[in-house]
Amino acid sequence: MADPSSYRPRPGDIPDSPGVYRFRDEHRRVIYVGKAKSLRQRLANYFQDLAGLHPRTRSMVTTAASVEWTVVSTEVEALQLEYSWIKEYDPRFNVKYRDDKSYPYLAVTMNEEFPRVQVMRGHKKKGVRYFGPYAHAWAIRDTVDLLLRVFPVRTCSAGVFKNAARTGRPCLLGYIGKCSAPCVERVSAEEHRELAEEFCDFMTGRTATYIRRLEKRMTEAAEEMEYERAARLRDDIGALKKAMEKNAVVLADATDADLIAVAEDELEAAVQIFHVRGGRVRGQRGWVTDKVEEITTGALVEHALQQLYGEETGDAVPKEVLVPALPDPVEPVQEWLAGRRGAQVSLRIPQRGDKKALMETVRRNAQQSLALHKTRRASDLTTRSRALEEIADALCLDSAPLRIECYDISHLQGEDVVASMVVFEDGLARKSEYRRFQIKGFRGQDDVRSMHEVITRRFRRYLAEKEKTGEWTDGERLGDGPREGLGDAPADGLAGGPADGIGNGLKDEEGRPKRFAYPPQLIVVDGGRPQVAAARRALDELGIDDIAVCGLAKRLEEVWLPAEEDPVVLPRTSEGLYLLQRVRDEAHRFAITYQRSKRAKRLRSSPLDDVPGLGETRKQALIKHFGSVKKLRAATIDQICEVPGIGRKTAETVAAALAQAAPAAPAVNTATGEIMEDEDGAPGTAAGAPGEPVTAGAPDRRRGQDR
Repeated sequence: MADPSSYRPRPGDIPDSPGVYRFRDEHRRVIYVGKAKSLRQRLANYFQDLAGLHPRTRSMVTTAASVEWTVVSTEVEALQLEYSWIKEYDPRFNVKYRDDKSYPYLAVTMNEEFPRVQVMRGHKKKGVRYFGPYAHAWAIRDTVDLLLRVFPVRTCSAGVFKNAARTGRPCLLGYIGKCSAPCVERVSAEEHRELAEEFCDFMTGRTATYIRRLEKRMTEAAEEMEYERAARLRDDIGALKKAMEKNAVVLADATDADLIAVAEDELEAAVQIFHVRGGRVRGQRGWVTDKVEEITTGALVEHALQQLYGEETGDAVPKEVLVPALPDPVEPVQEWLAGRRGAQVSLRIPQRGDKKALMETVRRNAQQSLALHKTRRASDLTTRSRALEEIADALCLDSAPLRIECYDISHLQGEDVVASMVVFEDGLARKSEYRRFQIKGFRGQDDVRSMHEVITRRFRRYLAEKEKTGEWTDGERLGDGPREGLGDAPADGLAGGPADGIGNGLKDEEGRPKRFAYPPQLIVVDGGRPQVAAARRALDELGIDDIAVCGLAKRLEEVWLPAEEDPVVLPRTSEGLYLLQRVRDEAHRFAITYQRSKRAKRLRSSPLDDVPGLGETRKQALIKHFGSVKKLRAATIDQICEVPGIGRKTAETVAAALAQAAPAAPAVNTATGEIMEDEDGAPGTAAGAPGEPVTAGAPDRRRGQDR
């Protein structure tokens, strides 16, 4: 626990102007981001007597080790920068709204030549029109099914569309009149896009105009005695009205507004949003957050507005936003919203009439959401807390291990040896911080030596980062172990590029949450005494003595500790044992998935992969012409030149590469054990055409061979 006075800046050094400030912990991770109209006045509030601070604010300032700020010219700029930094750093003490589900949207892909109507979740894409969100995907499909009768827009996937274009036959929807079938050119691209535009207009709330237009056309058809066309138009009008009935009218026609309500207690807050378009509720969503800072209802509303509209532009930001309390000050938020929309936005509290009544409905939804969340979370939080306490008691730890890292080794009979690292924080998996390793220090099967290498590499990086950020005192160094290779990230043989590696994946300058230099309180290894001893020895060699180590043996689920003759046996009903099993099994799953992917990639390799200048198309052409790599190896240069696209120089390069490459091992059918043969009766090889499904080696084993 840090003393805030140790890093408190002098008041004269803090500018008296708008800006954004960041608190960082001892590991340089950003733990809180805030904005202020006056940085000097706001920061002074954090460095008063600790007894006078709110408990959560006191926890934040004692966790922090430094504070820094950035001056901006206006409060609107401060609002924008605060939102950007919260999204980038994910600070632990900031309010973070989390969706209780991934809400589906009705999306129209206007960025394609033939726009498609479909259900979409996740991040929004540029050029796609979104409507919603909806509570359930089936509600979208019901609405679309009704509207396709009037707006027969394409709904099929790219694969189905291309197949229909190739065969000249549309899908079932094309035959029953619910698709205009642009795949077989029943309509042109321009006509189909016009249909998609009309679909979007109807979904945005321009319903009355379109229905009046259809009614007029129906009347004209009846007057001209075209009764069949008039009947179709009558049915189209009925389908549109039925689709509209699914969304009850709640406000005056043509009203576009978002209503935001908040239900809160001392610890948590729930936010509910109703999206009203054309006077009808078009979508609903809700968030829940922990109140990790002292915050008012107006500030909660401000954070909700940032979450809602931070990525939106244009009509996605409505003309009117109704809230239970206004942010203080409200003018910068209104100006920011107007900038996102490109037009004026009204941000206000409803006082009377239908809007106030609807706001009361939204508030009741928020209260129910908070009550349901508390009911669900109470059991979950209690269980996880009990599990961590049981682990701390069993291993004699000073405190509950809030961050646990688990390591596992996987290989197939000593080939493709890899390792995994999974991270659990507060009893929950933190998948963004998972890492995987290739074992390159030696060849062959040695789990103990592999574990020592992995632990050494992981914590050598940790120590190197501490030294880089200046956390060492003058006399401290990296322990008694060797110091070579600390700055050579590629030499560690980490898999998957910068995102998956340790050295390249670090963001030491900015302190992002994915930073790998954050240490655990407990290391769990998949194995018994030898693996635990190897992990402890690796830490001792690096001079690290403040991280606990244990191992979980598979056979009897025993917990092994370093330098202990007997294991710790937790009760089978123990929540602590269950958590350790989950951590161990997740590490095993992550390791074996990576090992299998490496093995599959190796078995699909071909000698042609090493030929310089030979791309995938010409490799496929060579294999198609000769039938196998073996027959290609036996071919002459003149015969290779007969393949379209292969010149003499390339043929000579291919022949030379194949002559130098040793023939691969025979391919084996893992189900029967027999050697697979070519068409001419000769044994096949595991190194066939790129992507050829051949397998060499023994069948998988969960333990022993395939680990």
